[in-house]
Amino acid sequence: MNRIKEVLDDKGIKQTWLASKLDKSYNMVNSYVTNKRQPSVEVLYKIADLLQVSVKDLLIENKETE
Repeated sequence: MNRIKEVLDDKGIKQTWLASKLDKSYNMVNSYVTNKRQPSVEVLYKIADLLQVSVKDLLIENKETE
């Protein structure tokens, strides 16, 4: 799971802008934002760079419950 939507909202950036910068379709970026698909590691790093955040800021920590 990722936090791309939250980061975009916090920064006031539209999905269309991100799609154009990534050279991806709006539908692909929307699937990342809605967690229907997860970006590759390379794309995740590029998103982090474009949004000027750490890759860790884009990820939801997976806490194991025992």
